[in-house]
Amino acid sequence: MIEGVKIKMLQTHIDARGFFRELIRREDDIFSEGFGQLSHSLVHQGVVKAWHAHKIQTQWNYVVTGLIKVVLLDLREGSSTYKEFIEFIAGEKQPAQVYCFPAGVLHGYKCIEGPMNIIYVTSGTYDIEEEIRIPHDSRDINYKFE
Repeated sequence: MIEGVKIKMLQTHIDARGFFRELIRREDDIFSEGFGQLSHSLVHQGVVKAWHAHKIQTQWNYVVTGLIKVVLLDLREGSSTYKEFIEFIAGEKQPAQVYCFPAGVLHGYKCIEGPMNIIYVTSGTYDIEEEIRIPHDSRDINYKFE
């Protein structure tokens, strides 16, 4: 596991009407850094969105529908997990989870079943100057989305 990455398994309460699931509570770590923005993105099957990191923000993610392969890469030079990758599947056919990564961790994903809807919370608001962006097929990143 990459230092600072968190995966929160969620409880689902099901009855004849459907279900209820709490995603994030104010006691969760992200809110110690402050709330910045709640966002929603729809991604079509086969699309790769990568690589992207924040310089100062933390981000929580929840896949509402669809299925994605998530890949995280630690770019923080002082971290004990510097240059380590982790990958996992997130989405509606997986146990319910919210995953979180700190500033300096590159993230990307491929939509393997779509369309996929993802909701994410960041500790700051959108600012292009705060982001690190690297093309998904960059030779500097030794990873190929398949």
